[in-house]
Amino acid sequence: MAAQEKRQPVDMPPLPHELTVTPEEEKKKIDNLVILKGMLTSPDDEAFDKLRTHLLEKISDGNGETLYDVGIGADDAVSGLPTEEYEASVATLRSLSDTIEADCVLLREKQLKSGIQGQFLVRRKADSQDFMEVRVAVVGNVDAGKSTLLGVLTHGELDNGRGTARMKLFRHKHEMETGRTSSVGNDILGFDSQGTVVNKPDHGHLDWVKICEASSKVITFIDLAGHERYLKTTVFGMTGHLPDFTMLMIGANAGVVGMTKEHLGLALALNVPVFVVVTKIDMCPPNVLQDTLKLLHKILKSAGCRKVPLLVRNAEDVVISATNFVSERLCPIFQVSNVSGENLDLLTMFLNLLSSRTLQNDNEPAQFQIDDTYQVPGVGVVVSGTCMKGVIRVNDTLLLGPNGLGDFIPMPVKSIHRKRMPVREVRGGQTASFALKKIKINEVRKGQVLVNPSLNPTSCWEFKGEILVLHHPTTISTKYQAMVHVGSVRQTASIIAMDKECLRTGDKAVVHFRFIKHPEYLKNGLKMVFREGRTKAVGRVLEVIPKMASLQQQKNHKLMKMVKQNADGCETTQTSAVQHDKQLSDGCDTTQTS
Repeated sequence: MAAQEKRQPVDMPPLPHELTVTPEEEKKKIDNLVILKGMLTSPDDEAFDKLRTHLLEKISDGNGETLYDVGIGADDAVSGLPTEEYEASVATLRSLSDTIEADCVLLREKQLKSGIQGQFLVRRKADSQDFMEVRVAVVGNVDAGKSTLLGVLTHGELDNGRGTARMKLFRHKHEMETGRTSSVGNDILGFDSQGTVVNKPDHGHLDWVKICEASSKVITFIDLAGHERYLKTTVFGMTGHLPDFTMLMIGANAGVVGMTKEHLGLALALNVPVFVVVTKIDMCPPNVLQDTLKLLHKILKSAGCRKVPLLVRNAEDVVISATNFVSERLCPIFQVSNVSGENLDLLTMFLNLLSSRTLQNDNEPAQFQIDDTYQVPGVGVVVSGTCMKGVIRVNDTLLLGPNGLGDFIPMPVKSIHRKRMPVREVRGGQTASFALKKIKINEVRKGQVLVNPSLNPTSCWEFKGEILVLHHPTTISTKYQAMVHVGSVRQTASIIAMDKECLRTGDKAVVHFRFIKHPEYLKNGLKMVFREGRTKAVGRVLEVIPKMASLQQQKNHKLMKMVKQNADGCETTQTSAVQHDKQLSDGCDTTQTS
């Protein structure tokens, strides 16, 4: 009897008056009804419309995609649907997807005693003007196989063991000769709505426009340098390009060496989720591979990281790690070979399931940070970077700055390109390139911003930040100078004052900085990296001191200095006069005595 009661489908509650409440409560009720397994099985027209609206909201929240569970109980104690109900629910989900021009793809399916469970990916079909974008920073020690793996993933051809795959990505002659990346490279991997890779190289070269037109989601790899000599370039890539995730690469034969810990610490300091890829497993002895994995687990579980490592072995592990990855605690570990192709399918599946961490806030005033500038023949000045907030459209007039004087000038946007493809607009969280009107290349630089005039932006020479010193050979005191990275801003700053006499490794303090060359545009709460040689500190911006206020402070400081100097001069004059009078009186006394 009890078994029969369990098998009975849950009756769907009446919808008309119950769900006409606040949108949040309605969404929660529909979620519960879907989980209770009754709503997807045989919905009437009204229920179907509400399910369609619910699915649209979930896709909008997920920037174009969402994961949908079928047959999972509310408390997960009794889960699974009988075969007929499960098939009916899946058919309903596919019909819902068709009505909103999306594809429904099965990720995993489980056969339990109580029935069947399934997890589906619902993703919008490719749009020629818009696609999801996820940025992944690729870091790791030199010779870990970063460029080789990206060459294999993006071009679909395995490496020959001698570096042919990486040659397709290098930008400079010296990189080809040494095999070492020295600049920030960009490579893309496109997925359609079914989760299939759309990269098809034409005579060894990728046509980015064709890839973007056929893709629903594009993974942008930010290929960073592994050598210590190029650390400043790597730091700029991590702060200026705003990656959603970090792919930390480790050579199985070399282990956790060199810059690996530096790059891991940088990702942790910037709160970027990390997943690990162990390469070269085809040439590494099993005992060495085990030692590398043991050390890696130990580092990830240490007090500084506090991660939960998960060794990915099959497709189910991929789905579990991808769905729980945004929490930042989980750290999936992949073991791959670029020569044999082992486990590359699992890594590709994981990349397909990654979703952008940037929330699209279209209603806020537009803000765009510049991370590179170009002079294109026949076009003029082109700037590239990331749209932080709002929507920017062709022919919009934004404020460009700050210039050397700290001012912002009106600047019309002539055209917009995303991944070399012309588009009409760009939204928050997306990277793009703008062609600007009536400006010279020497008037734009990295670190400047394009903002909506309604923000009324102000530049600053000085700011206060809270920093934690990760490493310094001696002590840091006032007048110490080092390179400050805040977003795409990269400039030397001097310490004017701090709330401690001196700082050593492990110390934390509130520090007052002043830029050396020119004013910058900063916002409170931004992450910052402070470095000079082997000195490294991380923190955040606490207070931005506007240009006029800092100039007034400087005037007051100079005035106080002059007053002090005058006071010291007066004291010196008075002292010398007293001494002179004393000498005269002593001389007179001597004359009278004689």
